[in-house]
Amino acid sequence: MKKILLLVTMFGLAAALSAKAADAKENWGNLCAKCHGADGKGDTKMGQKLGCKDLSDAKVQADLKDDAAAKAIKEGLKKDDKSLMKPFDSLSDADIKALVAYVRGLKK
Repeated sequence: MKKILLLVTMFGLAAALSAKAADAKENWGNLCAKCHGADGKGDTKMGQKLGCKDLSDAKVQADLKDDAAAKAIKEGLKKDDKSLMKPFDSLSDADIKALVAYVRGLKK
C-alpha cells in the first residue's frame, strides 16, 4: 500500500511540474512572443522596434540574472521614460518564476 501511495504522489508531482511548464509556455506565447518571438530571438517587428535582446544567445543569458528578469516581468521595463515592456503584475510569483525558467530553456 505504501508503494502505491508513493507512486501516486510521484505521478502527481510530475503532473504538477508538467502543468507549470505548459503554463509557462502558454504565458510566453500569449504575453511575450509578440515582441520576443516564439524562439526568444526578438526578431519580430515589434521586438526589432523595441530593441529586444536575443534571449536564445548564451552571452545574453549569462548576463541576465533571474531576479532582474523576474523584476522586468513583474514591473516592466522603461528607458528614458519610454516603456519598453509593460508590467505583467497580474502574474503570480510562481508564474513569473516559471517564465524565467522557460526563458532559460531558450538558450542555444
